[in-house]
Amino acid sequence: MNPLIAIVGRPNVGKSTFFNKVAGRKISITEDRPGVTRDRIYVDSEWRGKPFTLVDTGGIEPGSEDIMWKQIALQAQLAVETADVILFFTDGREGLTSSDYDVAEYLRRSKKPVLLVVNKIDEYSEDKLFEFYALGLGEPFAVSAEHSRGIGDVLDRAVEWFGKGESAEDDSLKIAVVGKPNAGKSSLVNRILGEERTIVTPIAGTTRDAIDTPFERGGRRYTVIDTAGIRRKRSVSDDVEYYSVLRAFDAIRRADVVLLVVDCGEGITEQDVRIIGQVHEAGKPSVIVMNKWDTVEKDTHTIEKFEAKLKEDLKFMDYFKSVYISAKTGQRVDRVLDLCGEVYDHSRFRIPTGALNDLLMDAMRISEPPSYLGRRMKLYFASQVSVGPPMFVLMVNDEKLLHFSYERYLENVIRGAYDFSGTPIRIQVRSKKEE
Repeated sequence: MNPLIAIVGRPNVGKSTFFNKVAGRKISITEDRPGVTRDRIYVDSEWRGKPFTLVDTGGIEPGSEDIMWKQIALQAQLAVETADVILFFTDGREGLTSSDYDVAEYLRRSKKPVLLVVNKIDEYSEDKLFEFYALGLGEPFAVSAEHSRGIGDVLDRAVEWFGKGESAEDDSLKIAVVGKPNAGKSSLVNRILGEERTIVTPIAGTTRDAIDTPFERGGRRYTVIDTAGIRRKRSVSDDVEYYSVLRAFDAIRRADVVLLVVDCGEGITEQDVRIIGQVHEAGKPSVIVMNKWDTVEKDTHTIEKFEAKLKEDLKFMDYFKSVYISAKTGQRVDRVLDLCGEVYDHSRFRIPTGALNDLLMDAMRISEPPSYLGRRMKLYFASQVSVGPPMFVLMVNDEKLLHFSYERYLENVIRGAYDFSGTPIRIQVRSKKEE
């Protein structure tokens, strides 16, 4: 694992702005009000040939009794405990506060290397640095994260605390956890990880950012991405929530596998179908995770009834895989990672070209394509050109002669012969002039 640099401090001192500058893209949400970043956000980066992982945390409000601030403080505490170097951010524009003293005292007790960073300092306000010596954390670094000033100096010193290393390519299986607000996504992530890594409260919308957490299980490396709940467009009015939803869809695009978490108490809803439709269109393998199964009154046919409802609502992707769990009790949660690996492997499977051609030629002899204006589609050759999702190209006499119903027939033939459950497949046709 790369060395970990944690960014901590009280709210609204510019931690997320610094984080985004180092990351080279906007990952943490930045807004001029406290409490916007609530969880730990990770990104892998490199400075002067030394790789590291940077973690952004929510602002620490010492002494606050609010349940949300207590949870945010717990996240920051966990980041400090696992960090190799800590960047303690303060606000040079506002000046030293009593909260800064409290955070400094806590960081001293951690016995970790701490670099004091005074943010929002420009060349005309460097004299404000002197008061920060009172924190007893050594020489402060003058930084303007917004204008990228002083960032290199901080990183120069930070990487001195860990040895040289080579940046390893990320070969982990990336799993995005998506769904409506309060479906139990963060509870599932915490259960999989075996620790309180993301904030869980009964308040819908607690998770705002897409949170990447690497871990290892059974000799395989994973990165689980907890995302904000995706509401219907007309329900999204707050700017921060709007960008959170965008980040959830971005998590789908960069994931290897997507878990759609559904509240069994509500059953699959129109919004759930919209979300999984996005996953299908993105070509991602997926698993439908029916959560809160412990709250459902059951008989011997309950699962069959739920499955029938899923088949009805997900006619466009009848290849779906589902699992019925309780993130709260842990029931069947151990099946989730197994299914992720299974559907991912299905999405990477290749059919030998000869076997594919034999399969499709036999299928077309059994059931001929429908004719159109006296012409019928002829298949010359088929090949699988890519995986993730599996893509099949058919060379035919005229691509316009392939009716969507016959394309569906060919897809079913392929799925009947090979296990592509849990992953979409794509079929393209290209015209080849008859000789």
